[in-house]
Amino acid sequence: QVQLVESGGGLVQAGDSLRLSCAASGRTFSNYGMGWFRQTPGKEREFVGSIYDNYITTHYADSVKGRFTISRDNAKNTVYLQMNSLKPEDAAVYYCAAGLRGGSWAYWGQGTQVTVSS
Repeated sequence: QVQLVESGGGLVQAGDSLRLSCAASGRTFSNYGMGWFRQTPGKEREFVGSIYDNYITTHYADSVKGRFTISRDNAKNTVYLQMNSLKPEDAAVYYCAAGLRGGSWAYWGQGTQVTVSS
């Protein structure tokens, strides 16, 4: 079992930056790929980005590529989502997830709200 707790959400203005954190506890953190997703009311949860430890491989949704950066600190069991040049359309509840490479996202956090004012 892996427990995930997100933090760092808040209200910012368009163009600002924000860094989300996701602290993990439970099983060996480094074994897991970590992902960030977001969801707005009435819409499907969408993929934002992911990071795997083996090759420090990252993937991003086209909508955030070049603005968002995912990183991880295995010593702290934490994954980060650095969000720059925020846009109103980035406003959502952001969730982190953990999963083994090639498998599903098996574990989810409770989410943290990001609000971007124009």
